[in-house]
Amino acid sequence: NLIPEWNDLVYSGRWRDALDRLHKTNNFPEFTGRLCPAPCEEACVLGINEPAVAIEEVEKQIVERAFKEGWVQPEPPLSRTGKKVAVIGSGPAGLAAAQQLNHAGHQVLVMERSDRIGGLLRYGIPDFKMEKYIIDRRTQIMEEEGVEFRTSVSVGVDVSRDELDATYDAVVFCGG
Repeated sequence: NLIPEWNDLVYSGRWRDALDRLHKTNNFPEFTGRLCPAPCEEACVLGINEPAVAIEEVEKQIVERAFKEGWVQPEPPLSRTGKKVAVIGSGPAGLAAAQQLNHAGHQVLVMERSDRIGGLLRYGIPDFKMEKYIIDRRTQIMEEEGVEFRTSVSVGVDVSRDELDATYDAVVFCGG
């Protein structure tokens, strides 16, 4: 992460630039800004003789301001590669893989065996740590960028590996 860079941009009042810098290394700062245990804060050298920088809180404030200001908008790829990729599992790894693959121009389908998208984010994290609308607003943006989501699909039951191999150029397993 480019923490010193986006901290300095916030300090300078350049919030939009801070968001761009944050997104260079983090697909979903709205998740990590709420869930990361922030070991970087313990390692902050300011903590030697004054309070450490609240890095996790700064990260969350950058992305929340960005959503409030309308800076987080769908960014569909300018062109498509013609390649189709299935991502199995819609937890944080599956969502990040789907977003990266989509931005590279591939047509991406995310399959989730549960009835809602989010995997561990939705079913393993309590609401007091992260409200579920946070997941929904990001997946809405991903849909507007061209990612397709299918829920209640169990690979090996509803769709076979052979069917996946026959339909998709690549299959990425990111689920349990």
